[in-house]
Amino acid sequence: MTAPTAAFDPTRVAHLNGRFAPVTDEVDAVDLEISGELPQDLDGVFLRNGPNPRFTPIGSYLYPIDGDGMVHGVWLSGGRARYRNRFVRTPAMRAEERAGHALWGGLESLITPDTDDVDASLAHTLKPLPDISVVRHAGRLLALAESDCPFRLSPELATLGKETFGGRLPAGITAHPKTDPVTGEMAVFCYALEPPYLTWSLLGPDGAVRRGPTPVPGADEPQMIHDMALTARYLVLVLAPAYFTLDAAMNGGSLLAWRPERGTRIALIPRDGGPVRWATDEAFWVWHTVNAYDDPADPADGAGRVVLDYVQWPALALGDGPDADGALETGHGLTRAVVDPAAGTVRRTRLDDAPVEFPRVDDRELSRPYRWLAVAADSGRGRDLLYGEYDALRWYDLGGSGVSTLLWDAGDLSVGEPVFAPVPGTRDGAHGFWLTFATDRTDGTSRLLVLDARDPERGPVAEVHVPVRVPLGLHGVWLPTEE
Repeated sequence: MTAPTAAFDPTRVAHLNGRFAPVTDEVDAVDLEISGELPQDLDGVFLRNGPNPRFTPIGSYLYPIDGDGMVHGVWLSGGRARYRNRFVRTPAMRAEERAGHALWGGLESLITPDTDDVDASLAHTLKPLPDISVVRHAGRLLALAESDCPFRLSPELATLGKETFGGRLPAGITAHPKTDPVTGEMAVFCYALEPPYLTWSLLGPDGAVRRGPTPVPGADEPQMIHDMALTARYLVLVLAPAYFTLDAAMNGGSLLAWRPERGTRIALIPRDGGPVRWATDEAFWVWHTVNAYDDPADPADGAGRVVLDYVQWPALALGDGPDADGALETGHGLTRAVVDPAAGTVRRTRLDDAPVEFPRVDDRELSRPYRWLAVAADSGRGRDLLYGEYDALRWYDLGGSGVSTLLWDAGDLSVGEPVFAPVPGTRDGAHGFWLTFATDRTDGTSRLLVLDARDPERGPVAEVHVPVRVPLGLHGVWLPTEE
């Protein structure tokens, strides 16, 4: 095995300590303590995935793209709650568990084991990292990686194995597929370090691959693309100028290079397989989209303008270094872009300057015009927060002539991504509950917060106290009990 970088000290990495520190115990608990009263309408499970190294990292650690996956689940029914957490056990993690220590380094160090440490099938390979998100589609529960094969989980979070979708998508997908709530079709994409650098695919509501993987013409260099959006007509991909530089990484440099002079391009990929349309703009970075839809003002036979809402960053920021601090200082606010593929232009409007991230809508409104969205936010009270940490929740009402906002200051709690759980039988995004994990900065305890979407500013109507600290992490999902 390549020797770890001597200069790397995990105790000095902020995202391996404090509220981000990994947990190693897998816990089951029933009849959890509840403050307040759980709504009877909540019958299902809230799941959240996130980076959680099984062993002390070697070589390097870069938040949020390094770390093993751990899925935390809180099952709610009849006003009661139970909890379970499980690692996503890839073959690489199982090899490390047999060894009793880390064998793979972080992505920046490119440390890989050889045949003295692991089976030949794992030697000199990159470690799968299904630690970003979790989704359910066509009965499959999937833990998702940045750009790799997901791993399938059982309903009780046991790892069942790598998912290649019947061998049709052997290179995998990225962590943010989008499901059309009208058709049940799931759109996915995948980027790679070798040609084809970018592909897209469509999966039917039965889980079968209907189209793809299809290369995207014009994507002729390896670029990082974290999220996507979907409309009734298009897949929407934002190609910011974050380029992979593998040669530099092999020689001790950075794996990713930010090249703002190249600008940002937006690809509109027709779902029917038509020609890809491109629009260009000045450089900006997107971690997460909010939603997208075909412009209602655009005639049916027009060029197909698209409205895209997202959180805009001035540049790519990773880890806890000066680049991340600079990005935090310059802000990352809610932004709307109207993309005109006929003219190849993008018209951007900042909807709000407040520092926010992890935007979510009612998933039943994806790919169509919508009204409400929620984000994790900085309260603005000057608390000592790390990159990727937030101390408030913010809601936006886009239904009127302007943009109105609501805010709940979480006080001593650091909060994560808010996820919407609708009241069964309703179609209005205001009838339901917003769910998120939160960790108390004073004592390190964690809980699941439940906020009523009709009046979220009053704070949680219920708090479910979980038996372990849930490290600040990434993305989750509400899965109602299937009939």
